Amino acid sequence: MDPSAGYRPRLPSGFAICASLPDILYLPELVFGGLVWILVACTYIYPVNPQAWVMAVSIFCFIMTFIWMFVFLCGSHNDRYAWAAADVFYHFIATVLYLGASVPLAEVTLFMSNYNATLVYYQMDISAVVFAYITTLLYFVHTVFSAIRWKSF
Repeated sequence: MDPSAGYRPRLPSGFAICASLPDILYLPELVFGGLVWILVACTYIYPVNPQAWVMAVSIFCFIMTFIWMFVFLCGSHNDRYAWAAADVFYHFIATVLYLGASVPLAEVTLFMSNYNATLVYYQMDISAVVFAYITTLLYFVHTVFSAIRWKSF
């Protein structure tokens, strides 16, 4: 559409977020991020520091994504250019944080395979690594499509 013709793109609100491409990714981000959170909380490995970082990232992103989705669901964003930019910024930060948590989690899991680790904990940690990378990919795709939407403003 031609911006000079009076067309102004809008950010979706209400249940319209379930029909637009970047916003439909909120639910998978919450599901996979929640799975990372649960699986990391259920495992016990040494050293615990990477696990604490993964927990901090997954809890922060889960809460912020839920709040962000709720803002869009309630229509509190008022179709502003700044909200489109903030959407790109938040999802970029979430992508970087999840990537920064996924790599140490994978390293600890590889280290755990050399130990005599309990098989159940090892399998849960492998699942957490897979879900962490899927969540990273979801946040990255959301960032790309949010940036495309922002550019159209």
